[in-house]
Amino acid sequence: MSGKDNTGTLKSAVGVLGLSTVALLASTIGLAVKENNAAPAAPAAPAADTMSAVAAAPSTTDFVALKENSIFLDYRDNVCAGAQLAVANKLCADLEVPTPQAGGNVTKGYVGDLDVGSLKPHTDTYFQGDMCPVNVHWHLGTEHYSYGQYDENGNGPHGTAERPEWANRDLAAVGEKVRGGFHCHHYDEKDEKFTEPYDWKYCTNMEVGETYEVHWPHSSVGDCGTVNQYQTPFYDGVFCNLSMEQFAAIAVDAQNIASNVGVHGQVFTVVNDEQYFYPDMMRGMIIDKQRNMGTDIHYYTGSTTGTSRSNEMCSQYAPITWQVDRQCHMISASSFDKLCHDMLLQRDDMKDDLYPHGSRELVMDSLVANNAADAESLAAAAAAAAAPAAEAAPEVARDGNLRA
Repeated sequence: MSGKDNTGTLKSAVGVLGLSTVALLASTIGLAVKENNAAPAAPAAPAADTMSAVAAAPSTTDFVALKENSIFLDYRDNVCAGAQLAVANKLCADLEVPTPQAGGNVTKGYVGDLDVGSLKPHTDTYFQGDMCPVNVHWHLGTEHYSYGQYDENGNGPHGTAERPEWANRDLAAVGEKVRGGFHCHHYDEKDEKFTEPYDWKYCTNMEVGETYEVHWPHSSVGDCGTVNQYQTPFYDGVFCNLSMEQFAAIAVDAQNIASNVGVHGQVFTVVNDEQYFYPDMMRGMIIDKQRNMGTDIHYYTGSTTGTSRSNEMCSQYAPITWQVDRQCHMISASSFDKLCHDMLLQRDDMKDDLYPHGSRELVMDSLVANNAADAESLAAAAAAAAAPAAEAAPEVARDGNLRA
């Protein structure tokens, strides 16, 4: 081995290496800054078949099936079961006290002929009267009549009810299992949203293009705010916390009944169009001022309805308040199916209300109460009542002192 001193050569090499390292570090930093200032790279898109599989994957949770083993929804804990008070129908001619009936004509300006004295319908919202919805069900066609909205000039997949001389109604169509009522004017057989079938999962015997009148019975003695609130039959919900003795005492004054039991009525034509989807039909009439829903209301006192009643056989479940939307609205089939799903999830699963019930024939004028009201008539009555008070009040000067 040579004994020559290489220290200077080593120092030179280290110096060169140091300069190279610094240069490399500087170029690396510059490259990093340049990349950070550039737009971030888009993540790699998943394979098309993966996306299709995710999009097509259905929900695997069957909430209705889960109810069977739920400790909260055991039907045996239903405190309202069997609460219905037995009040039989009676021949209208045999009623000792004339009992107002429903459904009647709700056309603007219509007033029935049955004199009910000072009896008045509940014209505030039901929740202001401590009433809650205790059921929801619907009828094929309409039981009420609103000229120009749902009447004999409406249409549907099977036509509409005719209007004879006094507006009685026949069967909606030959062979119908339930009596159909009047129909809305929306139906157009050339528009597929009225004709394209819908795959019903929960409701039964329903049809796209048909008109249905939905009823939400309300009661102040229902089991409001609990798992027992919604009931089928609705009478169980209406009378849940009321004994026959209590009912007899209350019924001495008919106003007590009209102020504590009421029904929302709203009419829809079913369409296969998700633009008309509404997610919660359980809680009562849909109120949407922008779409004129639940804003043109006819108030009156009447009775329970259904095909067991007619203009000869009257319901004695009366007088109850009716608040009926005069307008007809379109709503998606999926909205009804979602409603039926929600009904099945109640403790009392309401399976006997998942289909349209028959419609009572239009009630004759002589059986319809003469206490009809709407927003305009109520406002006029309030103004008239305020006028005498204003005239009697002493004039007040601007300084707050009474004028001489």
